[in-house]
Amino acid sequence: MNKDILKGKWKQLKGDAQKQWGKLTDDEIDQIEGDATKLAGLIQERYGKTREAAEKEVEEWQNRHRG
Repeated sequence: MNKDILKGKWKQLKGDAQKQWGKLTDDEIDQIEGDATKLAGLIQERYGKTREAAEKEVEEWQNRHRG
């Protein structure tokens, strides 16, 4: 899923993102606005992951929501 598709589908996907990463607040989820980079940054911060691990997690999550 490319950046534009994620942004376009964000309203549909943000509930699933909240389930996947429960440490993120509703406000943070809203502020991400479908930006994979912002999402990875927040995952890195909240979960203490490396940047690479957070980006990989976001990429895998995006791949599950293709279509």
